Amino acid sequence: MADRKDVFIARPSTISDETKPAVPPSSLVLASASPRRLSLLSQIGIVPDIVCPADIDETAQRDELPRDIAKRLSQEKAAAVCSQFEGKFLLSADTVVAVGRRALGKAEDEDEAHGFLKLLSGRRHQVHTGVTLVTPTGASVSRLVSSSVIFKPIGEHELRSYLRTEEWHGKAGGYAIQGRAASIVRSIQGSYSNIVGLPLFEVSNMLIGNGFDIWASQE
Repeated sequence: MADRKDVFIARPSTISDETKPAVPPSSLVLASASPRRLSLLSQIGIVPDIVCPADIDETAQRDELPRDIAKRLSQEKAAAVCSQFEGKFLLSADTVVAVGRRALGKAEDEDEAHGFLKLLSGRRHQVHTGVTLVTPTGASVSRLVSSSVIFKPIGEHELRSYLRTEEWHGKAGGYAIQGRAASIVRSIQGSYSNIVGLPLFEVSNMLIGNGFDIWASQE
């Protein structure tokens, strides 16, 4: 499992005080619409005060490696909305499934999901998640977490049966490990929650290390 860290400064606000959303002090904003990320955060007792998905272009750049895509998009998601929430904690993430240098996007139709799963059948692939935390001071810390997954060889009947569940829809690589796809996962190396969409160990350490009390909401 690889784990990389870098820092960048969030963009200054261009939003007037009258248009900024009212949020309580020391609140957490989640810049993602993913129900899986919300569920994972709730697993460790964290419920974001605000959910504000970032609307950005997620097209990969020319010759960009999958791990770099995940890191860059998490940063761009944070930068796209952080000006609305100055003085607050803001968390963003992006997950990319990769086979070698090839990034597999979110499956939008059954044919695309079928192609992804045929490619992943019987082989190892990587799941990279970039995570960015904007602190109340306006600084940003980013980390990249990578896990490896090995699928068993998937027969055509099993593959078609999985496609009928429609769990693949909108999922990177065409599968959801927390669902029925767990039956085709032979082994994983690294963070399981990272494969679902958010590496909880790294996220909790980022929050704690920057002054956010993850236990406060449980008291």
